[in-house]
Amino acid sequence: MAPMVQRVALIGFGAVGRAFARLLLRKDAEIQQRHGLAIRVTGIITARRGAAWDPEGLDLAAALRAVEEGGGLSPLSRSPAPAETIAFIERCPADVVVEITVLDPRTGQPATDHVRAALESGRHVVTANKGPLAFAYRALRDLARSRGRAFLFESTVMDGAPLFSMVREGLPATRIQGFRAILNSTTNFILTRMEEGLSFEEAVRQAQAIGIAEADPSNDIDGWDAAVKTCVLANVWMEADLRPDQVQREGIRGIGPADLEAARRAGRRIKLVCSAERTEDGQVRARVAPEAVPLEDLLAHVRGTSSVITLRTDTLKQLTLIEHEPEPMQTAFGLLADLVNVARGHWG
Repeated sequence: MAPMVQRVALIGFGAVGRAFARLLLRKDAEIQQRHGLAIRVTGIITARRGAAWDPEGLDLAAALRAVEEGGGLSPLSRSPAPAETIAFIERCPADVVVEITVLDPRTGQPATDHVRAALESGRHVVTANKGPLAFAYRALRDLARSRGRAFLFESTVMDGAPLFSMVREGLPATRIQGFRAILNSTTNFILTRMEEGLSFEEAVRQAQAIGIAEADPSNDIDGWDAAVKTCVLANVWMEADLRPDQVQREGIRGIGPADLEAARRAGRRIKLVCSAERTEDGQVRARVAPEAVPLEDLLAHVRGTSSVITLRTDTLKQLTLIEHEPEPMQTAFGLLADLVNVARGHWG
């Protein structure tokens, strides 16, 4: 029996998009054999490398070469593709739109508009962008349901770790009461290096050198990225309707060697902790702030770029998931897992 063909359009082709392309090239035969599914990338649009589409499927190896050699995508296109993203989304020959553009943690745009346009045009949506969930989750979820389309986002928090599918598929009849987590790998790396003797500035430069911190690391060290992720989890898991500026937020800019040493002497480690709790009146309160975590807490032992989350539920009490030293390929896997689940119908 011929495999089912799933046509996919990529909105963005940065590090995660290219990692996804490599993963798909490597896993294509396995996915066809195990799932009866042939995933074909039929469109790609970028901010700087142009756009291409082909209803039969683009040559992903050629697309990777073109972008990594500094060229453009348009020579790969079967016919001229729109240069404007919304028009591309509305007209692309695709069943699923994958949104992987750069996050703006203060507005959630343009990703939110991209997701909305894809759903309104009848496409399933998979996204690694946190913005749409932090700023418009309820509206987009309801739009997807009204159109009978999937809206999946496994790669938005903790890369490709199966957070959302675990809760969606594995925790039926369960109410999440709260969570505590370390979700920003950059700040966790900086704090780890400072414990090892580096100054704050030296630790930031090292994070930039290995590519986990931007030239301007403010979104990480001031807690914005962590606040957006906290918002996503609270909105999806706890039926909150928060925005990032409603999350109580304090970054690590004020943490110095004396603070780390005082914590060490007290048998603790300072971590940037993300948390949310359901109050007695049913509201959800969320917070991101440095905490001196006792060593008996698992959060104290997650170091470097690793992440951890502990859920508190009304059925399994506490459940903890740890992700070790993530790379773009793990985020790419989250996208791939979502695409397989769209095809299997595991998204309701």
